[in-house]
Amino acid sequence: MTDFLDRLKEKLISEEGMELMPYHCPKVGEDAGGKLSIGVGRNLEERGITAQEATYLLQTDIEIIHMELDRNIPFWKELSDNKQLVLCDMAFNLGVPKLMQFKKMLLSLHPDNRDDEEAASQLLDSNYARQLPARSQRNAELIREE
Repeated sequence: MTDFLDRLKEKLISEEGMELMPYHCPKVGEDAGGKLSIGVGRNLEERGITAQEATYLLQTDIEIIHMELDRNIPFWKELSDNKQLVLCDMAFNLGVPKLMQFKKMLLSLHPDNRDDEEAASQLLDSNYARQLPARSQRNAELIREE
């Protein structure tokens, strides 16, 4: 049976292709096509993904965020769990390049300068806070807590 499954996977990849970014299926003849898909023909509009798949993707994203934070904010693991949560949340939501634009907040979080109130204030004085007021308030509170 394993041989059959391996052959089936090879055939489906050969027939469907493997796209790592979302794409719209081509329309073929009378076929409606045009469905948003990913991977090996996974129809996201009708099938979506399972909770298990979503959790797997989240775990992968978390690992990527940790590596990017290690590379860009070397002191982040020296911070309290709450501050680490905030940095991970913001990196996930905004991306690390945009998080790096919070220069005054990051400077205030640095262990040599530690000023939690200033860091929270800098977070709240941003487009991010204006666009996501509830989330930014929760993150500011986490920064203020130890």
